[in-house]
Amino acid sequence: MQPRDRGLDVDWAAFADEWRAGYPVAMGEVRRGALPWTNLDGLHRRILDRLLAARGIVLDDAEAAEFNRVWHRLDPWPDSVEGLTRLKARFPVATLSNGNVRLLVDMARHAGLPWDAIFSAELFGHYKPDREVYLGACRLLDLPPSQVLMVAAHPSDLSAARAAGLMTAYVPRPLERGAGAAMEPWSDGEFDLVADDFVDLARRLGV
Repeated sequence: MQPRDRGLDVDWAAFADEWRAGYPVAMGEVRRGALPWTNLDGLHRRILDRLLAARGIVLDDAEAAEFNRVWHRLDPWPDSVEGLTRLKARFPVATLSNGNVRLLVDMARHAGLPWDAIFSAELFGHYKPDREVYLGACRLLDLPPSQVLMVAAHPSDLSAARAAGLMTAYVPRPLERGAGAAMEPWSDGEFDLVADDFVDLARRLGV
């Protein structure tokens, strides 16, 4: 049984926002060496344990581990499967994520995401925006960075990829952090392509 099944008086939307907000902070600790390498499931669990303790919620280890895997069961954006399927007809398509391999495999299977390959920060022992992640993916694809297009909803991610020599495409997700939440700033001409969604991106790439 998970906490939300127990009738607890918790604002779960706010809980999820706080959980997610802790992720870049924890990831930064790993990048600075304040924490040893810890994959994203491990970071999420550290944050979850702290949030549960702050609310006086007690779970056994199995319950907490299952609750932590909620990130493995995220639903995709409505355009994702169609857009990726179209892109895959012409290009190799891979994810490059700070998520660990098991998380990304489970997410792809749950959502039906048709990746050709899964590249995780876990493979490189670095988190984005470290250039080792972007260049590591290019190395595994056996392609120079100039022939790899990094697609993301985060301008900061794309800026780091561009600094590593990759091409970039921005797909804004205005509702990613909820209605009314601020998006990262960016400017016209900053990226090679800007698309409304993945279907639009496929169209712009001639698929």
